[in-house]
Amino acid sequence: MQFTYPKQKKAGTGQKTLKQNLIAYSFILPNLLGFAAFTLIPMAFSLVLAFMHWDGANVVTWAGLDNFRRLTQDETFRIALGNTFYYVIGTVPPTMIASLALAMLLNRPLRGRDFFRTTFFFPYIASLVAVAVVWNMLFHPAMGPVNQLLVTLGVESPPRWTASVDWAMPTVIMASIWKGMGYYMVIYLAALQGIPPYLYEAADIDGASAWQKFRYITLPMLTPATFFVSIMLTIASFKVFDLIMVMTGGGPGRATNVLVIHTYNTAFREFRFGYSSAIAMVLFVVVLIITIVQFRMEKRWVSYM
Repeated sequence: MQFTYPKQKKAGTGQKTLKQNLIAYSFILPNLLGFAAFTLIPMAFSLVLAFMHWDGANVVTWAGLDNFRRLTQDETFRIALGNTFYYVIGTVPPTMIASLALAMLLNRPLRGRDFFRTTFFFPYIASLVAVAVVWNMLFHPAMGPVNQLLVTLGVESPPRWTASVDWAMPTVIMASIWKGMGYYMVIYLAALQGIPPYLYEAADIDGASAWQKFRYITLPMLTPATFFVSIMLTIASFKVFDLIMVMTGGGPGRATNVLVIHTYNTAFREFRFGYSSAIAMVLFVVVLIITIVQFRMEKRWVSYM
């Protein structure tokens, strides 16, 4: 019968491991402190504040579920919620389709391909305020070149775009798609270049058409990238603020008043911080539910493909 003895740790191994861990933690500590100070603590405070009454000047008082009950009677909240879904539905699918189409086009060996890649990516890194101002100038109802072109083509009453209740949101959506599609194009480009070429070669030998290669090779291989793009784009669309604030300010009327704009106005113009926190919590829950659904759909999509 043989006995085995546990291996003895070398002297100083534990101290060396501790030192390495401290060095690693020291690198992530600045980011962790920033996350805690500007994200984690405000989120926790907002969660608590959703059950309080507070105007920023007087004493905080307990409200219970009163703020959430008032949401069901708030017409502006219902309009803002509908506008938010309008913006998300009008932005996410077209941006994904445009990004994928651009990526597939610019993945080909075209002349000036790098120039066009840079051109389409540039709006994403451009100043958002500058982009919003330029779009407002282009779509100005009276002096904008877009309406002047439409008049030249024979349109008697061109849309008033951001000055119209019916056209304000579509104008913002078009600007959002134009600004964001270059970034997601780069993600799709990276995913396309990671597809093994022999898959397409085998499909050519079998006589597959272009649609069959796209359906049975490109789309399945792009599933991880598509999932990432859909998650990031959906979250970004639900929390849109700056583009709408600069272009329309939530107007005209309440045509582009989304949930984040409504939260901002309630907190910093009406000084109802508890009620605005309740709106923010509703937005958080909506995004959380949609994200969970997307995770479930992604698993089914992978098994189906």
